[in-house]
Amino acid sequence: MKNRGNFVFEYILFDLDETLYPKEAGVMKVIAERILCYMTQKVGIPEDDATTKKYDYNQKYGTVLRGLMEEYRINPDDYLDFVHNFNPKEFLVPSPPLDRMLREIPLSKVIFTNADAGHSERVLDALRVRAHFDAIIDIKTLNYENKPRPTAYKHALGLLGTWGERCIIVDYMPRIMIPTKDLGMITILINGGHKNIAIDYCVPTIFHVERVIKSILPLEKL
Repeated sequence: MKNRGNFVFEYILFDLDETLYPKEAGVMKVIAERILCYMTQKVGIPEDDATTKKYDYNQKYGTVLRGLMEEYRINPDDYLDFVHNFNPKEFLVPSPPLDRMLREIPLSKVIFTNADAGHSERVLDALRVRAHFDAIIDIKTLNYENKPRPTAYKHALGLLGTWGERCIIVDYMPRIMIPTKDLGMITILINGGHKNIAIDYCVPTIFHVERVIKSILPLEKL
C-alpha cells in the first residue's frame, strides 16, 4: 500500500451478515428463503420467476429490496420485517475470539449494512459484540440507498462526519468494494473471493483483520 501522507485512520466499517460470522452459520440461507417467500406470497411473483428475479435484482440493483421497490413499489419496512423475522440466536453463538479482536482494534467501529438496525442488533447480541460498535448505519438510515450504490457510501461518510481516506471497510463481497476506490477507503475482503482493483487486502476469516490493521496503522506516522 502507498504512503497515505498525513491521513489518520478514524473509523473501521464492518459489514454484518457473513462478515462478522461465517457463511456456514446459515443465517443468510434463511434470509434468502424468506426473500423468495416474500416475492411469491406477498408480491405475487410466480415461483418459477422468483429465483431468476432475485438473482437479476441483486445484479442490477444491488439488493432484491431495491428491485422490488423499483418494479413493484413495495413497502420497504414490510419487506425488512418479513425477511428478518427469525431469531439469529438459533444460528449464532457468542464469539469470544471476535470480542477480543474487536477490543484490540484501536479505531471507532461501525456496522455498515444493507440489513436493518433491528436485525443488526439481534445479530450483534447473539455474537455478544454489540458494545464494540459506536453506530449502526443500516438501510433505513441510508434512506434505502443500498451498497454498492455510490450514494450509500457518501451518505455513510456524511453521517460520520469524515471522509474516505480516514476509513477502513471490511466486507465479504468484492463488488461491494468497487465504489470505495474513488472515496479513498482501505478495503479488506473476507473469505477470499475474486479480488478486484478496489480491494487492498484479502483475508480468509474475520479473525485475520486484526493482523491487517496492525500492519496498516504504523503507516500513519510515515
